[in-house]
Amino acid sequence: MLGLYLHIPFCSAICNYCNFNRSLFDASRKLRYVDALLAEIAAAGETATPADTIYFGGGTPSLLEPSEVARIVDACRQAFDIAADAEITLEANPESVDEARLGALRAAGVNRLSFGVQSFRDEELKRLSRLHTADRAQKAVAEARRAGFDNLSLDLMMWLPEQRVEQWLESVDAAMALAPDHVSLYLLEVYPNAPLKDDMARARWSQAPDDDAAAMYVSAMERLEAGGYEQYEISNVARPGFRSRHNLKYWTDGDWLGFGCGAHTTRDGVRARNVSSTDDYIACATSRRSAAAEVRRLSAEERLGDALFTGLRLTDGINLDAIRDRYGVDVWQRYGAELATHIEAGLLRREGSRLWLTRQGMLLAHEVMTVFV
Repeated sequence: MLGLYLHIPFCSAICNYCNFNRSLFDASRKLRYVDALLAEIAAAGETATPADTIYFGGGTPSLLEPSEVARIVDACRQAFDIAADAEITLEANPESVDEARLGALRAAGVNRLSFGVQSFRDEELKRLSRLHTADRAQKAVAEARRAGFDNLSLDLMMWLPEQRVEQWLESVDAAMALAPDHVSLYLLEVYPNAPLKDDMARARWSQAPDDDAAAMYVSAMERLEAGGYEQYEISNVARPGFRSRHNLKYWTDGDWLGFGCGAHTTRDGVRARNVSSTDDYIACATSRRSAAAEVRRLSAEERLGDALFTGLRLTDGINLDAIRDRYGVDVWQRYGAELATHIEAGLLRREGSRLWLTRQGMLLAHEVMTVFV
């Protein structure tokens, strides 16, 4: 089934590390943007086409009014054959919600909430220019539970400026104490044009050595597994039954449609990207013109490379027989000599038709995956 991705670019403030397609919140622009989003969804509609996930990403989707979220979900239901048990996720920042708002979002159809917490240490949140505090994040989780959310995810970031292993594990422990159903853990990447890079230079902040970053990752995964979570992807763990169904489409060679400025679509071997500018997107969508800035049919080799690259992110790895059946390529015959080197180094394992990264291999995933791309 298809996944539907809805990009909401608005933020109350721009975090100093962020490299996503986002803009400062403007109430009148938001109203026009919602109308444009509804128009793009309606124009793309295929009422007989089934979809089983809807994902509001951003930006800060929780800046939408619950009534606007309800209109967008309803538009998706009118345009596509949305499964009765569809997973409908909305990303939220802790400071942008309260219990009443969360209850209204739940009533609007959202059944999975993803909080961008990043850290449970206030000094780290300040360095990242986040607007919430650790206390506010904890209260937001409690409010979400009371509002009826029984599928809740938290995002955390490691390798922050001045962060040490034991400080990172404080955030991991704080997250586990809240008993979320899903946790995403990301290594901070400091982009060359990000304000954080300048902030770090002025304040003389530094990131821990690479070995400490590796220790952060491994120790967090071990701690989460001991607490009943299963790692299912390089950066994601979940309680049994709570893996992100939408994000799994990205890693299992699935198809999805992207709506909104800068949104990406991948379907039947065609990849498309919408215009990045919010105003340009509004102009295109409201005038019923295509918002696509780029449409490209992937070659067979590109599709194969993507399937191998993304599939190896999963702890289940890739099924070599399934790849052969779908793409007509014997992966081991083509890449076996190079892959064998990584197996000998303890980065990869192979049993029968299954090939997967070890945890050490996940730390060096890009080095392994360059075999395919």
